[in-house]
Amino acid sequence: MNSIFAKDYFAMIYLYLKATHIIFVVTWFAGLFYMVRLFIYSTEANAKAEPEKSILTKQLLLMQSRLWYIITMPSAVITLFLGGWLAYLMNYWQQPWFHVKLTLLVGLYTYHIICGRLHNQMTKGVFKYSSKQYRIWNEIATLFLFSIVYVVILKNSLNWIWGVVGLIGLSVILMLGIKLYKTVKKDD
Repeated sequence: MNSIFAKDYFAMIYLYLKATHIIFVVTWFAGLFYMVRLFIYSTEANAKAEPEKSILTKQLLLMQSRLWYIITMPSAVITLFLGGWLAYLMNYWQQPWFHVKLTLLVGLYTYHIICGRLHNQMTKGVFKYSSKQYRIWNEIATLFLFSIVYVVILKNSLNWIWGVVGLIGLSVILMLGIKLYKTVKKDD
């Protein structure tokens, strides 16, 4: 009877950890996606004439700071903690697909750190990139999201190959979408 209880208890803990991990992954990505949108809006506001420039920039930078420090950063930390706990419990370290996921996660956390630096630059009044460049930057998080989900769900190498082909297709579609948006915006 004790071993059945232990298995049920372990399964319950695993499912709660996994569900909570997924929730924080979602909030982290929501923060990353919206953060870069705020970079776009802040850059466009910075190009406006006064007093509109000062009013908009101040509000958008406040929104960036709140999003970054209240949602995005804590979600990234909690995601990492829960993901590490799950990897330990399930012994994922020995599975090849997990090594691919870890590589993608290093890229995603690098993206996250760069977003933090871009936010800090903007709070200091430094706007290095155009809104178009930020639109392209925003799509990188999408590519990480698709890649990580495909690796976790598909797990075997043949499916990774199809996943990469799909990812390349998605990249092309995203770039065409940005180009179309730019064309439509010029017409306005």
